[in-house]
Amino acid sequence: MLDSTRVRASLPHVVVIGGGFGGLWAAKALANKPVRVTLIDLRNHHVFQPLLYQVATASLSPADIASPIRSILRKADNVHVILGEVTSIEAGSHEVALLDERISYDYLIVAAGARHSYFGHEEWEHDAPGLKSIEDALEIRRKILVAFEAAERAEDPDERKRLLTFVVVGGGPTGVELAGALAEIARYSLARDFDNIDSKEAQIHLYEASPHVLAAFPEKL
Repeated sequence: MLDSTRVRASLPHVVVIGGGFGGLWAAKALANKPVRVTLIDLRNHHVFQPLLYQVATASLSPADIASPIRSILRKADNVHVILGEVTSIEAGSHEVALLDERISYDYLIVAAGARHSYFGHEEWEHDAPGLKSIEDALEIRRKILVAFEAAERAEDPDERKRLLTFVVVGGGPTGVELAGALAEIARYSLARDFDNIDSKEAQIHLYEASPHVLAAFPEKL
């Protein structure tokens, strides 16, 4: 009988970069197949990104939309999960470089996801965080709630109006959902929480470069 460790070591090695929807789908599709799979991600949890806007507007907690990657893949005996950052891909030698090690592969799946774009104005990021991670959502939540609290203490009407004005750039699904959720918390969730301001007076501005919001969806939506 062949040693199981030697047999496993001889199997093709598939490295998957990213534990988002694409990376998890690939790892689950290869679960318990005759290959070795190594999934590498910066974080140890998978985030259901479509609901990040609800974390950003305090409707959900981070735990409601995040699941440990190891738990998701617990039944996949041939999948190994590594918490780490891939710094480069060496296609010639079939290796990926992490900060502290190099991992060889036979097949490579890159599913690292995407990041928000500032259209050449990276300086905007300091004041306008994107919405791709739990950290992004919590920072947006903090800024929203702090704005209402600052408006409560502001004596100058113009300053109060400024603090209660929110701008969302991008009329895709995330932007539209975030703008709607902002309106909801202003008109309902926070309506009775303040003494000096009427949260329902908050203004939400949604900016989109194209003629319509939700351009990728059917027009009737």
